Amino acid sequence: MLSGLSKFYGEVQILDRISFEIQSGQKVALIGRNGCGKTTLIRCISGAEPYDAGTVQVHPSKRLGVLNQMPAFPAGTTVRAVLENGFRRQRALRRELDDIAARLAGGGAGPELLRRYGELQSAYEAMDGYLEEPEMFRVSLGLGIPREMWDMEYASLSGGEMTRVNLAELLLEKTDVMILDEPTNHLDMQALEWLETYLNGYPGTVLIVSHDRYFLDRVVTRTIELEDMHARVYEGNYSFFADRRAAEEEERQRRHDQLQKEIDRLQATSDRMHGWGSGNKRMMHKAFALDRRIERIRANQPDSVRREKKMSGKLYAAERSGNDVLFLDGLTKRFAQKTVFSGLDLELKKDEAVAIIGENGCGKTTLLRVLLGEEPPSAGSYQWGTNIKLAYLPQKVSFADENRTVLEEVTTQLSLTESAARNRLGAFRFRGDDVFKPIFVLSGGEKSRLRLCVMLASAVNVLVLDEPTNHLDIYSREWLEDLIDGYEGTLIFVSHDRYFIDRFATRVWSLADGAVRDFCGTFAAYTERLQREAADSQREKPKPEERQERQDRRERSMSPDRLLRRAARELAETEKKITASEERAAALCAEMEANCSDHVLLEKLSAELDGVNAETERLYALWNDQSEALTAAQTAAEER
Repeated sequence: MLSGLSKFYGEVQILDRISFEIQSGQKVALIGRNGCGKTTLIRCISGAEPYDAGTVQVHPSKRLGVLNQMPAFPAGTTVRAVLENGFRRQRALRRELDDIAARLAGGGAGPELLRRYGELQSAYEAMDGYLEEPEMFRVSLGLGIPREMWDMEYASLSGGEMTRVNLAELLLEKTDVMILDEPTNHLDMQALEWLETYLNGYPGTVLIVSHDRYFLDRVVTRTIELEDMHARVYEGNYSFFADRRAAEEEERQRRHDQLQKEIDRLQATSDRMHGWGSGNKRMMHKAFALDRRIERIRANQPDSVRREKKMSGKLYAAERSGNDVLFLDGLTKRFAQKTVFSGLDLELKKDEAVAIIGENGCGKTTLLRVLLGEEPPSAGSYQWGTNIKLAYLPQKVSFADENRTVLEEVTTQLSLTESAARNRLGAFRFRGDDVFKPIFVLSGGEKSRLRLCVMLASAVNVLVLDEPTNHLDIYSREWLEDLIDGYEGTLIFVSHDRYFIDRFATRVWSLADGAVRDFCGTFAAYTERLQREAADSQREKPKPEERQERQDRRERSMSPDRLLRRAARELAETEKKITASEERAAALCAEMEANCSDHVLLEKLSAELDGVNAETERLYALWNDQSEALTAAQTAAEER
């Protein structure tokens, strides 16, 4: 619970009397513009940052975990060590259990010690202490952390890989309260969907700072907006918040305009009275009374809603392209021995909006670079249509001379006067002293806006965007979407932002395993198709007796020599499995003998040994059946 929390940096106030309460088990979003103080607020909540007034209360029985965007680990720390850090509590319990087990084995048993041992064992089991490795693998797999990365040094990872490992560590820790600052950064769609499922099943409390609106819609049930140093609470997900905020702004603007009309009317009357009442004490008294009334109305008048300046329709006055915009004929791209994509046969028509989607590293940006002529194809070809006027916004924007100011870049590139350049920059949300900033100090989102400001000065009919919403807060994403919404040409874009994809895509190219699945329709229709196919696949799985019948038919169609080779191969594979199973059983017996005083470990090893022995028995039964099959196959081959 927060009550009256305020924060200053020097004389600059960041937060002003923030108050709200989060109940146990709630999933809450904290949203706001970049720089509004979201990260400062969560640092105050977590205790990482002091505050100047108010209180922060976290229930003493609740453990709080924070997704730290800049963690510090000793040199040489591996990814596995970072992940295992999530099991700190389980390992502390394990050490205490081992210590008590040793004391019990030494004859120091007493009722209090036995009671404590039972409590610790129950707590250890409740925290899935025996499932450390499987749980680590499950979370890593869901977040796209491959097993081979575990042995890498953490410091050698990219920023995106570090973020995923940090998130995995926090999820493994299973705290009662999780604070997640931008958890969706660097996650592809598959990892995002896994995280959504995980958080929806998570019984604890979650406070999430995120600009991913689709993610927030699927996870949170409460939204807190931070604006102008104050917090407003909405009891719903992002879409609920957006609708309610729009309604509130409309009502606020209506009330502002209504009171302004009344102020204007009273002011006109007051002005006339002041003019007519010179020397008339009674008239002047009424005029001053009107003035006081006007001031009271102004004091209660809500502020006018701040509305972003919209771009004019001239931006999109491009000459129409031909009906056929793009052809791909067997397009292939390889790097050394790796094939990124192969044999792509696709075409794109005028005014379509195609979203290129897929997992991280599948080749989406490479495909764009090939189509834009920045990378040569390894095989096949592509052809743009006639009268194409193309503009491209890359994922990482850079400028030839980043020492220029924002204003200098626009005046130089577009040959505009300072006044005209400032007007154009204002439409792209560069106002006041912002235009005098050197480009090198701009954020990624600001650089994207500046690039759009320059490149869209000329009308285009094909717009190519690579992750256009990266680095943008929710409000900037909405502004960009409003900008694109009036666009009257063909759109090609790579994105993980499902909200953005759902709004614009009329076609989906899903890139996976070097091939593209071409779906004509919206993203919502595409996801529905995938869900139907998954459901149909489950229904269409053959029953065991049907699978056996198909197997029998295949065997009847095989030649005796082929059957003989297959039977011999299957028998050899089973013999290898039997050898491995027996070796594992012997190793478990040796481990049990070496730890005969550790009752907890003995129980675990004994259970595993039972499973290994059962598997060995199954393999011997299978070996008998396969031996008979091999004998029959040998007889059939000899008779032939």
